[in-house]
Amino acid sequence: MGAGRLSLGVAESAAVALAVALPEAGVTGLTETLTGAVRGDAVGTLADTIGSADALLVGPGLDDGDETAKLLDAVIGLLGANTTVVLDAYAIGALGQLGGRNQLSGRLVLTPNPGEARMLLDAEVGSSVEERADEAVEIARRYGAVVSCQGVVADTDANTWLSSTGHGGLATSGSGDVLAGSVTGLVARGATLPQAACWATHLHAVAGDRLAARVGPTGFLARELLDELPVVLTELTTSS
Repeated sequence: MGAGRLSLGVAESAAVALAVALPEAGVTGLTETLTGAVRGDAVGTLADTIGSADALLVGPGLDDGDETAKLLDAVIGLLGANTTVVLDAYAIGALGQLGGRNQLSGRLVLTPNPGEARMLLDAEVGSSVEERADEAVEIARRYGAVVSCQGVVADTDANTWLSSTGHGGLATSGSGDVLAGSVTGLVARGATLPQAACWATHLHAVAGDRLAARVGPTGFLARELLDELPVVLTELTTSS
């Protein structure tokens, strides 16, 4: 997405493998529990990185709800004054434990799937576009966030934007992580939160459409979306 520098905090058992796979990034191993989850108190080793970051993504790869809640609470205390936070996956559940508007209000983007949206609302979610838009607005207002959920983007002022593209193949494992990372990269480049969420949602969907045309509507992998994103981003910035 064009971010200038990427730092990863990952479970220490995966750090070497990820450093080899992603030599472009700085990788820091975080201590784990006996079951292999990242410890909530491990994030202190990233204090300088978190404090100076333009944008921070928390959630992908985390797999213990209690430890993630501790980690998110620790992250909040380390944030720089102007750092934007994007939450996905288990970190969304951790936000629910923190309650409604909190220290992240006003600088937060959420990328929930329907199950995570249900968790944030503590209620069943609808299936129609109108229902999804209303629910996205409710989440945005409740948590002081910009929300991207199933092609709907909403902010705290009840502005909503709907994606006109995308398909069911984007439900593949890891696809939501690509969306969350795309939002984070755009924020790091200086986009406003609604702009980053709208652009990332569109880019993610178009990337999926192109893979569907070439590979088929199902069966492509989330990591294959990555190769499409720079091209679609260039086309979007050129046309705008």
